[in-house]
Amino acid sequence: MGKVIFTVKYDIYPEKRDEYLNIVKEMKNLVKAEGLESYCVYQLRNKPEKFEEVYVFENEQAYDDFDDKPDERLELLMGKLTNLIKEQTTEYSTLLEIHGN
Repeated sequence: MGKVIFTVKYDIYPEKRDEYLNIVKEMKNLVKAEGLESYCVYQLRNKPEKFEEVYVFENEQAYDDFDDKPDERLELLMGKLTNLIKEQTTEYSTLLEIHGN
């Protein structure tokens, strides 16, 4: 099984940027799971309101198991984050690594 990359893209309200950055900083310290190789948040160059979260899992099973162990603090932060994201701007994608024969 290959790696899985899960991404979430969205726009935030510009006036909420500082609040957003504080939440993301705390989330980066909390987002941990077995099989999660990395979690990063990126800003689109020259677009201070556009962000993308990138999760890299070691395999599909780790990706499938990711939400199985809820974290109360992380869920609270995700709820706060939802209020900072502009409606109808969220895009999700899940990429599966392929291997040549």
